[in-house]
Amino acid sequence: MKIMSVNAGSSSLKFQLLEMPQEVVLTEGVVESIGSGEVGRYTIKIQGQKFVKEMVIPTHAEAVEMVLNDLVERKIIHSLDEIEGVGHRIVHGGNKFTESVEITPEVKEEIRKVIPLAPLHNPAHLIGIEAFEKALPNVFQIVVFDTAFHQTMEEDAFMYAVPYEWYEKHQVRKYGFHGTSHQYVAHRCSELMKKDLKDIKMVTLHIGNGASLAAIKNGKCVDTSMGLGPLAGIPMGTRSGTIDPTIIEYIANVEKKSLKEIMTDLNKHSGYLGVSGVSHDSRNLEEAINKDHNKRAKLALDLQAKSIADYIGSYYVYMQGIDAIVFTAGIGENSSAFRERVLNRIRVLGVEYDENKNQERGKEIKISTDNSKIQVFVIPTNEELAIARDVVALKKKANK
Repeated sequence: MKIMSVNAGSSSLKFQLLEMPQEVVLTEGVVESIGSGEVGRYTIKIQGQKFVKEMVIPTHAEAVEMVLNDLVERKIIHSLDEIEGVGHRIVHGGNKFTESVEITPEVKEEIRKVIPLAPLHNPAHLIGIEAFEKALPNVFQIVVFDTAFHQTMEEDAFMYAVPYEWYEKHQVRKYGFHGTSHQYVAHRCSELMKKDLKDIKMVTLHIGNGASLAAIKNGKCVDTSMGLGPLAGIPMGTRSGTIDPTIIEYIANVEKKSLKEIMTDLNKHSGYLGVSGVSHDSRNLEEAINKDHNKRAKLALDLQAKSIADYIGSYYVYMQGIDAIVFTAGIGENSSAFRERVLNRIRVLGVEYDENKNQERGKEIKISTDNSKIQVFVIPTNEELAIARDVVALKKKANK
């Protein structure tokens, strides 16, 4: 059956069409600058070829209609009737959802209720859902939540030491993100280790422009680095990661900045970019280090590496050991220098890695040596496939 995995942003629409259960990608693409009033771009990849079209795209509904019509026109499918399911990625499900669910009016209402927790993402996701519901009214559709995988954390891991009423009245707690990715690579790692996931204590590192770690024990997430929102945890491309909250009041006073301005600085002008002054892209930082011995670029990367090592150390104690570490996402999969920077900091845990294997990029590989006390893997993430799998499983369960 043909399944679509969809990720709708505020001005974008990413998609992948898969043949399931064979898990074959038939096509994938993205529509950009939706609703901006400017000329946007529609990109679609077919059998290794990329096709690009530029146009003004007023709404998500029109973007969805354009994509679906193009699939038929390019004969990727003969008719829309071939699409039997659609899975939508949703950033925030609050504490209501612990797994993927079929879309119903009640589910959409719950997504609306947590918009204050994800004001930039959830409204766009709802627009995408409704656009696909209109275009494919009789097709089985589900939502897959970034937060769902982390809902197995115990209170000592997800609660903050703030007034308890904040939790009771406003749901202030740690939620975590990138859950679909963490879950996917964890299951794949257990397959590579030929062990049941329930018998492995694992730390997964989803490191891209946004980045988070997850501690997984007995097949469940027991802790994660991101918090109420995606700003917390380790430093990232443009995000600060966790900081002393006193900084916010201090900068407000000395710089005469509003809360909104400071939050923009922490989200958009911090991390790699803020510390280095060079770029939000780790590749540019590495280049600056190698060419010019740029100290601030090195500091930006060292700050992140130390933070990651700190989290791994705390997870080692919390889980009473670690059997495996997995690197994934853009930087985790492709930067040997990043992995080296992290692994060198945790040698005290008995980690040993093969320098030649660590040079591999973007491929599934075990890079630890046979003597390493913790096995280390690089596993490319595939959130679209994980979403498609959930569509198939829930469709079968619902007998639809």
